[in-house]
Amino acid sequence: MSEKDFKDYKLSEEIARALSVLNYHKPTKVQRRVIPLALKQKDLIVKSQTGSGKTASFGIPICELLLWEENKPQALILTPTRELALQVKEDIINIGRFKRIKAVSLYGKQSFVKQKIELNQKAHVVVGTPGRVLDHIQKGTFPIEKLEYLIIDEADEMLSMGFIDQVQAIIEELPKKRVTSVFSATFPEEIKSLCLNYMQDPITIEIETSEEAKHRIQHSYLKVEEQEKFSLLKDITAVENPDSCIIFCNTQQRVDEVFDNLDNLGYPCDKIHGGMYQEDRFDVMKDFKKGIFRYLVATDVAARGIDIEDITLIVNYDIPFEKESYVHRTGRTGRAGKKGKAISFITQNEEGILTEIEEYIGMDIPLDNAPSEEEVQRKKDAFEEKLRAKVQLKENKTEKLNKSIMKLYFNGGKSKKIRAVDFVGTIAKINGVTADDIGIITIGANSSFVEILNGKGPLVLEKMKRTTIKGKLLKVHQARD
Repeated sequence: MSEKDFKDYKLSEEIARALSVLNYHKPTKVQRRVIPLALKQKDLIVKSQTGSGKTASFGIPICELLLWEENKPQALILTPTRELALQVKEDIINIGRFKRIKAVSLYGKQSFVKQKIELNQKAHVVVGTPGRVLDHIQKGTFPIEKLEYLIIDEADEMLSMGFIDQVQAIIEELPKKRVTSVFSATFPEEIKSLCLNYMQDPITIEIETSEEAKHRIQHSYLKVEEQEKFSLLKDITAVENPDSCIIFCNTQQRVDEVFDNLDNLGYPCDKIHGGMYQEDRFDVMKDFKKGIFRYLVATDVAARGIDIEDITLIVNYDIPFEKESYVHRTGRTGRAGKKGKAISFITQNEEGILTEIEEYIGMDIPLDNAPSEEEVQRKKDAFEEKLRAKVQLKENKTEKLNKSIMKLYFNGGKSKKIRAVDFVGTIAKINGVTADDIGIITIGANSSFVEILNGKGPLVLEKMKRTTIKGKLLKVHQARD
């Protein structure tokens, strides 16, 4: 496939427009291979390194192929973690924004009833973790009869986290006539078996890790005594002075310990691990993406498919227990063609683990020397200056897309027999407004939310204060977040 621009795929105007706003212009290698086949509705097995653009490679075709008029879910995307489910949902909504694609996320530790209500409304795409998705299917709250597309994302992580049986149980419940795609950075035998059992003549796409891709991440390791790790971390961060850094630890206790020590030294930092409340984890990841702090101390929960731009340094404070985790951790840097560093701390009894990782990734990780005292002192002033510097927030793609969007609240919904088409028909008759200016519509029992695009929100708000819908004059105001 020779397409070098998203315009070459002859996508609908709505999808092409969203990609332009999101600054998606040149497809990545995996996108060039996947998108044309996905648009032809072929079953696909895709092996590609993390950070290669896998989400857009399935998100763009799904948004292009979905029918807006269909109220029941047409696509299911399975992810191993809640954080990734939320991220993929956001990506799908962004890509499908001007086509009014509605996506919902399903994961544990969130209200089942709230999710049931969302599923009962118009929903084109469901993104979720296996346990909660299976729960909704078995309880009959997730209508699957119209499902045409199944995406299994980060399949190797599904296996390592023990979700593979739930994934199989979900597949058994789905309509047999569907398009299935599996995406993963690595493909253990169990995943290959899953593909063979549940896919129809799948096409395998393997994006080789090119020499260029290998060299985007500068791997190294340092020998260190356990009790000297934190002192070494201080020296490494002073010398590297990263714009954005993740420090990976193997346990929650270790994360807490390292975070507390960094925080006491005045580092702009935060932490994330599985022992935290879900909403706190989401808030931490959101703030890290924005650039509110530069150092994140984390367990592997932050390594599983989370896309954060411009991470320049990964530190394996603890070498991971599983060799696959090394790939996922280090894959947080060197993304989208940019360069990054991955430095691992290795104690004397961990050299065997290092050898296993090297065999697994097919390259030797060079031994480096710890920074000298002279080097640390020489770079100390620049490091401390950056610590004191004012935070420069990163541009958020979703916020950029939402700048010209106003969400309106109406005090009427299903109980007044109001449907999405009623809002579209009424609002599109306003002088200066067309159906293309109407975004995602959410109809509840007694309230509805309508997104107005292209900066026309204030106009529609004023007009709808005096305009009836199906003969009813509803209260309307700008919705709160």
